[in-house]
Amino acid sequence: MPRSVNAVASRARRKKVMKLAKGFFGRRKNVWTVAKNAVEKAMSYAYRGRKEKKRNFRALWIMRINAGARQYGMTYSQFMGACKKHNIELNRKVLADLAMNHPEAFKAVVDQVK
Repeated sequence: MPRSVNAVASRARRKKVMKLAKGFFGRRKNVWTVAKNAVEKAMSYAYRGRKEKKRNFRALWIMRINAGARQYGMTYSQFMGACKKHNIELNRKVLADLAMNHPEAFKAVVDQVK
């Protein structure tokens, strides 16, 4: 009896990886061994990037809040400490949006904590 190797599943696995490699440059898009490594590396970069995105956005929000607070003679650290003390539970994303797009609302928050 011939050996059964389940070629259907193997082909499907390879097709899945080759589909992910679509758009890559050179042999990375059409040679199985090269594409497999390239896709694996790309997936690890994508996973890492999803974590980095959160860090980058938080850093951006902090910069925007700091810039907004300094217009009214406070540092970011002083402003956030005062917000905690006065039980203002606005997160950094919202505060950054206020500082950028609604300066009068941000000024009201700053006046409240001063």
